Amino acid sequence: MPSDDWFLTRDLDDFLARAGAFLRSEPALHTVPLTVTEQLRTRGAGVYGDDEPEFGVCGRDGETRAAFFRTPPHRLNLTPLTAADAGTLAGRLAELGQRLPGVQGDRDTAAVFADAWHRRTGAAVRLHQRQRLYRLGTLTVPQPVPPGRARVAGEADRALLCAWFREFAEAVGDEVHRDPGAWADAQTARGGATLWETPDGTPVSMAALSPEVAGQVRVVRVYTPAALRGRGYAGAATAEASRLAREAGAREVLLFTDLANPTSNALYQRIGYRPVSDFAVYDFS
Repeated sequence: MPSDDWFLTRDLDDFLARAGAFLRSEPALHTVPLTVTEQLRTRGAGVYGDDEPEFGVCGRDGETRAAFFRTPPHRLNLTPLTAADAGTLAGRLAELGQRLPGVQGDRDTAAVFADAWHRRTGAAVRLHQRQRLYRLGTLTVPQPVPPGRARVAGEADRALLCAWFREFAEAVGDEVHRDPGAWADAQTARGGATLWETPDGTPVSMAALSPEVAGQVRVVRVYTPAALRGRGYAGAATAEASRLAREAGAREVLLFTDLANPTSNALYQRIGYRPVSDFAVYDFS
């Protein structure tokens, strides 16, 4: 390791050789880097954009202490860091001329890195979102169950999945950098998207799952068109997707919520999700 303890690389295999065991040691807290690096490993670097991904490992005395990844143009994603390690990393990245759009990680880590980045570069910092990570406990289907049924999305649903991918991103205020068609194809190929449809067969809600890695699966997109909300469709779709994940052998089923949305937070707790940790997302100008 260099003297500042941070090893930076663009080689995914090198990164996983150094940080893989560390990430798998706490699959829930490391769900995002585990999921993203598995996607990069199995589907190639282009899955998240045209630019080459970046990785880093913080080690001391032969032990991995923290890690980061970034798939440009997305934000830097950090595992828990001390303030000192966050400051050192901010300095290294600034010296390399990095222009970070933001950072995300557990609440304290994201805050200390944002502060360090501001002091190092002068960039303005804005809190984009406060999040909470939940883990599924005892699965409970929310009552009353709306009319209709759940089914796994297939190839015939590709156009719908693409449209809802874009609409979901717009609803949560994210830019679309990933190809919706590629996402839809991946979901249908492994049966990762659950639809709730009305008795006449009209899809009205979606809950999608990340691939399983290190025993954890994450509910990554729950979407109901605005005109159809408030009827229980999202809860029914999420409960069924969660059941399918458990049935497939996932030891942990996880999801993130926006803490500014009390409706979704209350819904997921009724289904059986319990808080694990709080996270934060910051934007840098």
